[in-house]
Amino acid sequence: MSAAKTIGVDLGGTKMLIGALSGTETLFVTREASTGQTEDELVELLVREVSEAHEACPDAVAVGLGIPATLNHETGVAVAAVNLPIEDLPIRDLVAERVGLPVFVDNDANVAALAEHLYGAGRGADEMVMLTIGTGIGGGLILGGEVYRGATGAGAELGHTVIDFNGPPCQGNCPGRGCIETLASGTALGREGREAAQREPDSALGAMAAEGHEIDGKVVTELALAGDLNAIGVFNLVGSRLGAALVTFANVFEPKTIVIGGGVMAAGDLLLDPARKVLRERALRPMNEIPVVAAELGPDAGMIGAAAMARIEHERGEG
Repeated sequence: MSAAKTIGVDLGGTKMLIGALSGTETLFVTREASTGQTEDELVELLVREVSEAHEACPDAVAVGLGIPATLNHETGVAVAAVNLPIEDLPIRDLVAERVGLPVFVDNDANVAALAEHLYGAGRGADEMVMLTIGTGIGGGLILGGEVYRGATGAGAELGHTVIDFNGPPCQGNCPGRGCIETLASGTALGREGREAAQREPDSALGAMAAEGHEIDGKVVTELALAGDLNAIGVFNLVGSRLGAALVTFANVFEPKTIVIGGGVMAAGDLLLDPARKVLRERALRPMNEIPVVAAELGPDAGMIGAAAMARIEHERGEG
């Protein structure tokens, strides 16, 4: 892959990470809050931050946007987002017109998967499944060494795999019920943690709730890592639900590896071990032996992958 410099943007539901990169070498980086923005304000923020990155790296040849939305990859339209106020937004063309560079758009989990495939935990795996677990759950697929996007670019929404047909309503704008996004995300950790605190008021989790602390995924993680059995039980539940989805992905795609990233991975094997156990017990052979590994690139994966996607798409266009 060439060393052409590109700008990568990882737009999340609460924050935006923008960098100018050559491969994984970061030449410029900035972070901005994205929560509470209207659609127009998000576009203005994108244009302003990309323009700043371009000024810092004037020889950048293209921009890649990783967005938590369903997308039409050919037209560059962000169709709908679960956790951002985006609907049928021609974001590629709006940003390109303003910043004067070619712009390429993809789902944020797709670009994170591309980054892990090229530089991280999925190196050498031409068949790879990736989940990014935070407030929600994003999904990315590498099939035959390429990002799989579906018919129009909206595919691989793996976080909306249903594991309980009559389960709780999914969050945000998803009309589904029982999706792993609502049952195995950071949001689910907080919800299950609050319920566990009520059931076991004598636990450290219960004591935190009694003292008026907000019980969210971060608190549950901290207490589980400190050894609180009640909090560990929450991870056993949520991790097992995650494992149920991994069984489906393993049976359908037979990837070489399954990579798990996102903020919830601060818990490491507390989350992954229950998921691995369910995969071993319930997936078909030999898929039940597929390794489930932690992502390596951390919170920069989306930015790195967006920049790599822009470089790849730009070079294909030139060809």
